[in-house]
Amino acid sequence: MRNRRHTLLWMKDLIDHMSRCHDQLQWAGDGATQFFLAEAMLGDLVECQRLCEQLRTAPAAPKGSAVHSTDLVMT
Repeated sequence: MRNRRHTLLWMKDLIDHMSRCHDQLQWAGDGATQFFLAEAMLGDLVECQRLCEQLRTAPAAPKGSAVHSTDLVMT
């Protein structure tokens, strides 16, 4: 796996892109635009899932840098 920081930055960019697509989707008035935006979001979701699976199967972090599952909760 690429370095963890790079992967996390890539995921952040994907999530930011999905957020922008979501904002545009709220105002989209025609079916073609809605379809395009929905397809873009689905592609981002697939890529995010792939990156999450890479992180999940990555070797364990050094003992002092453990992240607890409660630290990962979105607010």
